[in-house]
Amino acid sequence: MKILVTGAAGFIGMSTALRLLARGDEVVGLDNLNDYYEVSLKESRLQQLAVLPGFRFVKLDIADRPGVEQLFANEQFERVIHLAAQAGVRYSLQNPHAYVDSNLVGFVNILEGCRHNQVQHLVYASSSSVYGGNTRMPFSEHDSVDHPVSLYAATKKANELMAHTYSHLYGLPTTGLRFFTVYGPWGRPDMALFLFARAILEGRSIDVFNHGRMRRDFTYVDDIVEGVIRVMDRSATANADYLADEADPATSNVPYRVFNIGNHQPVALLDFIAAIEEAIGRKAEKRLLPMQDGDVPATYADTTLLEDWVGFAPATPVAEGVRRFVAWYRDYYNV
Repeated sequence: MKILVTGAAGFIGMSTALRLLARGDEVVGLDNLNDYYEVSLKESRLQQLAVLPGFRFVKLDIADRPGVEQLFANEQFERVIHLAAQAGVRYSLQNPHAYVDSNLVGFVNILEGCRHNQVQHLVYASSSSVYGGNTRMPFSEHDSVDHPVSLYAATKKANELMAHTYSHLYGLPTTGLRFFTVYGPWGRPDMALFLFARAILEGRSIDVFNHGRMRRDFTYVDDIVEGVIRVMDRSATANADYLADEADPATSNVPYRVFNIGNHQPVALLDFIAAIEEAIGRKAEKRLLPMQDGDVPATYADTTLLEDWVGFAPATPVAEGVRRFVAWYRDYYNV
């Protein structure tokens, strides 16, 4: 198939494109290469893709409406995996307009491109952050997600609502995937694993929020990619058993689906740090700090719906995933 992968220079985007190319798909990778974090890392990811047959890169901002319209008209993609977004909960507190431009304006441009060019299936990245103030564990797609605690989370909830509208009005099959704390080789420098590993290796202290009383459903990137591609291959369909008077948020009477994709094994933050210490062979000096605005104390994915839909759920142990990341980090930065 001919597939558009947005955010192709990103962590998950690169890994997804590599897997698609390996199975023989044609991939057009889109990215604006912004400077939210070190551009050199994004360029290095693209270098992994550029040498492979079947890959072409387009530098473009998804908020560029004419540019996105032209790209879709020229390429006639069969399917779209939309991973481009302004990421990060904490950054949204200082730079809200970046989230509106990318996650709202950019997303509607992608929806319009799919609508007008007969795209067979749109798969897009949502986030576990949509669960916001929810405290019932594990997080289920059947639960309401009406209480976001960050603008980032609000934009991801908005994406799900926008996608449903296009599924309803135009019959566009859409599937949203709520990613849970993705980590692994080539990861983002603003994420905990990268920050902690870099600080420990450089002999600096690490900031541990909520005094370490956090739990996260850390999910290894290869598992995320496996889920993304399996979901892409099974187009969203209307649920014949959907009851409008019950309004289950997980499904609909139009071709719309949303799934959690997490390791469904939450890990205490201090245990995660211990796994990093073990992989590096050095203890961390911890600065215990209060909870940050926009953060939540715990995440935990119920993956029953994903397993029922595609017969897969993430399961890579954290110790193994962290070990692979540290090995990559040492090699990439020659540490």
